[in-house]
Amino acid sequence: MRKANDPITLEIIQNSLQATADEMFAAMRKTAMSSIIYEVLDMGTGITDAKGRIASSGAGIPAFVGVLDKTVQALLLKFSQPGDVAPGDVFITNDPYRGGVTHLNDLVLAMPVFAGGELIAWTANIAHNSDVGGMAPGSLSGEATEIFQEGLRLPGVKLVRGGETDEAVMDIITVNSRMPDFLLGDVWAAVASVRIGARRLEELAEKYGADTFRAAMDSFSDFGEAAARAELAKLPKGTFVLSEEQDDGRIFNVRITITDDEFTVDLRDNPDQDSGPTNTSRDGTMVCAQMVFKSLTDPDSPANDGSFRPLNVLTREGSVFHAREPAAIGFYFETEVRVYDLIWRCMAPHVPERLPAGHFSSICGTFVGGIHPDTGRQYTIIEPQLGGWGAWEGRDGNSCIFSGFHGETYNTPAEISESRNGLFVDRMELNTEPGGDGEFTGGRGLRLEYRIRTNNGFLTAGYTRSRIKPWALEGGAEGSGNYVEVLKTDGSQEKYSFVSGLPVNTDDVIRIVTASGGGYGDPKERDPDRVKEDVANGLLSSERAAAVYGVSI
Repeated sequence: MRKANDPITLEIIQNSLQATADEMFAAMRKTAMSSIIYEVLDMGTGITDAKGRIASSGAGIPAFVGVLDKTVQALLLKFSQPGDVAPGDVFITNDPYRGGVTHLNDLVLAMPVFAGGELIAWTANIAHNSDVGGMAPGSLSGEATEIFQEGLRLPGVKLVRGGETDEAVMDIITVNSRMPDFLLGDVWAAVASVRIGARRLEELAEKYGADTFRAAMDSFSDFGEAAARAELAKLPKGTFVLSEEQDDGRIFNVRITITDDEFTVDLRDNPDQDSGPTNTSRDGTMVCAQMVFKSLTDPDSPANDGSFRPLNVLTREGSVFHAREPAAIGFYFETEVRVYDLIWRCMAPHVPERLPAGHFSSICGTFVGGIHPDTGRQYTIIEPQLGGWGAWEGRDGNSCIFSGFHGETYNTPAEISESRNGLFVDRMELNTEPGGDGEFTGGRGLRLEYRIRTNNGFLTAGYTRSRIKPWALEGGAEGSGNYVEVLKTDGSQEKYSFVSGLPVNTDDVIRIVTASGGGYGDPKERDPDRVKEDVANGLLSSERAAAVYGVSI
């Protein structure tokens, strides 16, 4: 007779945890109101143990999965007295200084799971919501100087108490939004997600027993640690240092020290926090380091608490990577992707078999809004953009996928954008601007054009890797840059990397251009047949083929 805690049973439970996290993801996707959630999948789901340590994660943005354990741990600190956390409760937060980790648009919901009256786990999710109030539609403004201007803050409160919705909290949330119906629908989708997850975990605990359930989570975290340490042993040992100029002229620095036991990322020597909204929290910076560490060690298995036990991250409070309240933090994602890429670039020359050249490395967050000409309702289109990835030995980079930071997300189909928002999608194609040349070439970015259908609209955007291009390896050429252009009906044309609340009117065109990735190796070493293929496919002009690759066509 099989023992309850034998390896097969523990593996079955762990796979069930993964299936539960995926079911939570599917439930939220299928019931959400906003296309940023159900089409782009700007969301994440996960399960933690009773102490808030990540046990299993669902699909979605890698940076979001790393948020959920930190949120639950913050809730446990706040609600630490007996009875504070009870069956049927659902908590909500979005405050990066109180467990929210990212920015105010990202609502995190978490639900405790009980067995026999004992807390055994948490289910949690996070998603970007279209508008949570603040000084600007969409709740993001490059002009924000403190977090109070960026929307409603929820510092870890109960939305549902013992199964009963606190209507006062729900009213506060919705009345602060310019799009209350969408926000209400998205919040209820999130509630449904954590509830279905909790139900599945209760069933598991009842079937196998709470002790065996806990043993399975502990066992898999121990396995995650063992896998991470086995791969850590294969990494080069020593201290690796990188300084990199940013688009705005600041210098970001990283020092990585790898020993047999620890992977330390030191980010203390960096600029003070910004007066604007391009700051991130300490927890957000930790997530960035976790993503690169996971990519270097055990990228193929689900993340859990054990996966990150060898990782140590050092930051300085008051710096751009560890902002002090009440710093604005709305565009945190462009700062975090810089951290992610800084660590990546520092390590890439030393582990070329694991890390390619630089990719477009920006969320390229694009926010277009106004009053829908057909419905008369406020709309805000929220789009992260696709771009080109860097090449590495033996392989060209991928074209038009999301950044490594943003992960498993998708672009919104043109039909959805046109029906839900006050604009037309006129063009979507590969960006063929020069950049990313090499023996192996960087992947191509995107060229996307929105045409506005109504007056009094706005554009807000925040792109990095605009002036400082994606970096190359082994003699390849750097990629192109990310930017957005506005083509006015009077014939004028404006180009931006950061812009906030720019007025746009009927028939103005917003052209989004994302970067190609960096190249790898000397372009003159590229296979001539591949150069000819690039020319035939319209990715390369015959003049550039001759000048850069030495191939006459």
